[in-house]
Amino acid sequence: MASEWQPKVAKNDWKRPSRARVRKIRDRLREMYGRPINLPHRQPIDELVRTILSQATSDANRDRAFAGLKGSFDGWEAVRDAPEAEVEEAIRPGGLSRQKAPRIQAVLREIEGLDLGWLEHADRVEAMEFLTGLPGVGRKTAACVQVFTWNRPEIPVDVHVFRIGGRLGLFRPNASFEEAHDEVLALVDPEDSYEFHMNLIRHGRTLCRPRPACDECALKRMCPYGRSPARTGQDTEQAPPG
Repeated sequence: MASEWQPKVAKNDWKRPSRARVRKIRDRLREMYGRPINLPHRQPIDELVRTILSQATSDANRDRAFAGLKGSFDGWEAVRDAPEAEVEEAIRPGGLSRQKAPRIQAVLREIEGLDLGWLEHADRVEAMEFLTGLPGVGRKTAACVQVFTWNRPEIPVDVHVFRIGGRLGLFRPNASFEEAHDEVLALVDPEDSYEFHMNLIRHGRTLCRPRPACDECALKRMCPYGRSPARTGQDTEQAPPG
């Protein structure tokens, strides 16, 4: 996220906010949006493919593409072994089908026996390294698999989390997505990770948009961006890798 009001900050000059401050942000978000409850579905390949389909598109387009796959093929083996053109046609309603069809098939070919159930009880580092080692799978996608499949404590950093985390000062203004993942994960209590992630997304879709409604936001008093008289009111954004 690029924002003119924020100075560059070197790692050695960065001071991580306290967990107490993050809990206050959590509580304020909870007052605004409630406390979402995760219902893990225990279908890791479904989540992996669904998240790949979500890259650089809307949730509605993702769901249309995922439904197209499910309706066109009998299972993930059939998707893996189908002609690429057939997979591309099935996911065309979601957009970027030419890029995503070969990516999905490449990922499925890398999963032995099309079984990811072992990840549920694997060491976190081992699980994340395996997932991010798959073709085109970045840390955000890997974290989504962990969170939504088994409720393992991860916080996928998408454009909303990255935008709001930067504005709230949860990581350095010029942090990379990778660094943002590390910082947010270190700050948020594991039992709060799903709630924090989902409420940041909801906040990013309602008030803390690229052009934010700071004067309507209950977080303004604890937000360096919202309090800054030099803020421009609009950020340019980049999509997270994978």
